[in-house]
Amino acid sequence: MILDFSTTQLLVTGLVFIWAGFVRSGLGFGGAALGLPLMLFVHDDPLLWLPIIGSHLLFFTSLTLRSRLGNVDWAYLRRAALYIVPPAIVGVFGLVTLPTRWLNLFIYSVTLFYGGMWALNIAIRSQRAWMDKALLVAGGYVAGTSLTGAPLMVAVFMRNVSREQLRNTLFVLWFILVAIKMSTFVALSVPLHLVDALFLLPLAAVGHVIGLRAHDAILNNDAGFRRWIGGGLVAVSLAGLWRVSGGG
Repeated sequence: MILDFSTTQLLVTGLVFIWAGFVRSGLGFGGAALGLPLMLFVHDDPLLWLPIIGSHLLFFTSLTLRSRLGNVDWAYLRRAALYIVPPAIVGVFGLVTLPTRWLNLFIYSVTLFYGGMWALNIAIRSQRAWMDKALLVAGGYVAGTSLTGAPLMVAVFMRNVSREQLRNTLFVLWFILVAIKMSTFVALSVPLHLVDALFLLPLAAVGHVIGLRAHDAILNNDAGFRRWIGGGLVAVSLAGLWRVSGGG
């Protein structure tokens, strides 16, 4: 379907996928959370974009992890997966059954929450075991529904996984969650848009390479980066909610 877009739509889509690839590798998470709301302005059906994002994520995480699987906190990943995977599966079925309008409202609302937290420099923190479990369950459901649950789960992983192993451990988690989502799409005959994904792959690769090179610089200025991004997410989310609610 992307190949049938207008020239302007194709240009904007290409820039958004460069951006999503940059965020994914630069932060280690958030490619979907920071990219999907923009994609929905180009075409408002999440079931077009999520299989493409999923295909890219499987490709790039495999590429990044091919020599780094020894630097993953497998013990914590196994414990966390018990709370993440079941609600993620429930979320995937919600994705394929809920009306598009409801999904868009959900995605923009979640993004508005993230953007507001980042813009105000308020971190999502977990200090207790019960809160860890609640954030993992909520993050798993949101990830299953829209692939935008990363910030909720990252808050827990940052407290329990060393900085040196954090990004690789998260990449394994994203691979597992997306594999579940893509398998469900196949089982339910949801189109995967693989031709479109292949068409956009080089653009996402450009962003991915830039993000890898900028990773350390982003982490060293994490608060400033998130504040700037948060303000943009708030503006995008409010505009998206206004449009979906019938304002435009």
